[in-house]
Order: sequence, then C-alpha cells, then structure tokens
Amino acid sequence: MKNIKKITIFLVVAAIFFIGGFYLGFNNVPEVKKVYGVSGIESPDSVDFNEFWRAWNLINEKHPNAEKVSSEEKVWGAIKGLTESLGDPYTYFFTPKEAEDLNIDLSGEFYGVGMEVGTRDGNLVVIAPIKDSPADKAGIKSGDIIISIDDKIANPLTVDEAVDLIRGEKGTAVKLNIIRDGETSPIEISVVRDLIKIPTVETEKREKDGVFIIRLFDFSRNSEVDFEKALDEFISSRYEKLVIDLRGNPGGYLGSAINITSWFVEEGKSVVIENSKEEEENYIYRANGNFLLGDFEIAVLVDGGSASASEIMAGALQEHGKAKLFGTQTFGKGSVQELVHFKKNTELKITTAQWLTPNGISISENGLAPDFVIDFDEELYKSKEIDNQLEEAIKYLNK
Repeated sequence: MKNIKKITIFLVVAAIFFIGGFYLGFNNVPEVKKVYGVSGIESPDSVDFNEFWRAWNLINEKHPNAEKVSSEEKVWGAIKGLTESLGDPYTYFFTPKEAEDLNIDLSGEFYGVGMEVGTRDGNLVVIAPIKDSPADKAGIKSGDIIISIDDKIANPLTVDEAVDLIRGEKGTAVKLNIIRDGETSPIEISVVRDLIKIPTVETEKREKDGVFIIRLFDFSRNSEVDFEKALDEFISSRYEKLVIDLRGNPGGYLGSAINITSWFVEEGKSVVIENSKEEEENYIYRANGNFLLGDFEIAVLVDGGSASASEIMAGALQEHGKAKLFGTQTFGKGSVQELVHFKKNTELKITTAQWLTPNGISISENGLAPDFVIDFDEELYKSKEIDNQLEEAIKYLNK
C-alpha cells in the first residue's frame, strides 16, 4: 500500500551527554569495583549507595544462581534498571550482544519482520510496517497495539526489548497479538522473519495532473543522496507542483533531516530547536544553504506513522509557509537520543533533549496537526486503488 512506508528499526541522533559516577562509601565493596574501577568518584551527598551494595552482597551470598551470573552481567542489569527508572522507552542500555545487533540494524539490512514500533500511552504501538515486508504482507497496520510477543506480555517491555524479541533468524515465525481500532477482540498474527532491506526514495510523475511525487521512506545514511537525485528528476520534469510523502516514515538521522529540509528553507532559517535539560542550552539547527531556487507549490503527506525526523521536516516546511500538510496527526516522537559507547562493547542510548518546531511547539506532546485533516480511506484504496489523501493534496495544488 503506497501510504504505508518502509522504516528503520532504530533512530539515533547526536546530542551532548554527561555521566556521573558512584560514591563507594564503605568497606564492603564487591567485585564490581574491580570490574569497572569506579572508586574515588564522588556522588551527590543525598545519594546513599549502601543499600545497593547490601543488595549486591545478599544476592551473591544467598541466590542459587548468583555464581552463574558474572559481575559484569550484574552491573549491566543494574544499569538497565537505572534506565528503566526514568520511564522513558527510548533510553536503553545495550549489552554487547544487543549493541552488536544495533549496529547491524544501522547498516540498513537485518533479519526481522519489517516494522517500526514505538510507545503511546504506555502501549507498544506499530508506527509503520515496510511496504511488501513480512509484517505488511501478514496484515500488520500502523496504529496496531501489540499486547504480546510469542505469549510474552508487551506492556512492560521497552521499545528495544520488544524489537529484540520480534527480530530473529530468517524463516522463523513470531506470534503477535494485537488490538486494532475498530475490532472488538484481539487479533493473533504470525509473521515469518526474513531479510529486511531498507529502501529510501520512490518517485512518480502524474502527467495528467502535472504533479511530481517523492516518497521518502526514512532519513537514513543514504537518504540525502537519494533525495537529491529525486529532486534532480523533479527539476528535469519541469513540473512546478510537488508532493512529498512522509506517511509511515519513522525518521532517522538528524543531519539527514536538516540537509533534506534545507532544499526548501532559506539559509539561516531555523529547521528545529533542540530543547535540552537546561533552557539556556537550547540550540537552533538552521538551514545550511542547499536552498532549491524556484517557485514551487508543495504539499506534504503525513500520518500517525510519520515520526521524529519526518516531523522535523514537516514542521519546518509548514511553519515557514513552504508547504501545507495533508493527512492525519503525526506520531509525536520528538526526543533526541545520543548513543554513548561504554566499556566491554556496551552502549547506552539516552534521551538528552526534546525537539521543538521553529515556532517553539513541542513535537513530543501531540505530534503535528495537518492543515487539512483527511483520514485514509482504506476501502476506497482496496477497491479502486485510489489514495484519497494524495488525491486531496493534488486537488489543492491544482486549484
């Protein structure tokens, strides 16, 4: 389905990160001190780590499995617990195996079912399946709430833990129980894993309407080059009306979002504001001079699967008066994650800031509201292959 887009599994963008240490304030310090060498690092006076070390020692003394778990693995478990205490599904500590899987995912190919998941109101939600992926072919849809993965309850899982369960070897199946809007009871769907390749861009010329369409599926490492080629094709077509389809695009790299948006926003104008922990440290990312000369009319298609970098681009084009948005409310994934490398090949993905539109509107709170709210008519598409959201955008450009 053309409105359902290809995605990446993880979104990683750069920010500034500071990490403090532990105060080891008593004599009975366990082996973890030797493992990580964290002695002598002072913590705030209000923090008492005696209870942590007491629990550590009790576990080592009394639990029958204590000797089966290395000190390093216990430290990793403690850090996972620390990240979970924040209540932020996008902050996550990766063990060496998880970090290895993460880097495989970022290469653009991985084994899985081909869908992006996020959280909304405490639920694990499908942002979007990749078109023609195993998830798409099995009937998974944007907005589906996953209640269990292979009979494991999904609600307490972080996004990364859920992804780790969904991913697996080619040819194996994962069973998903979902709740879907409009359905009275949960649906069980079995999806067979396969190699997932992440494409970036598709183009289409609508000769009868004089409209050029660019479908951007993500903001990955290849997106900038592929989008520039699509723009060259658009210019060569001599069309003056452009539709940019960001439906089901879950985002990706901040730099790609800035560079692609800069084709449409004059140099120096704000693209997105990074709202950090300290308000005085807010940073404005500005268009970098790629501005595409020409008087073009632009419409942007968005939906609940448009997240993160997609929302950055759509928000900037909307607020600078470069485009009108058509479709439904975007996902609202407006947080910044930094990936920090730790010892022993472990990594910490940590939320460091929130995205604001050029006008200072928080993307995380509610997502973006389209200028023209149009629900996708799935029955019309199934029966006549008519994309009503796209048709409304074209009608607006040709009015």
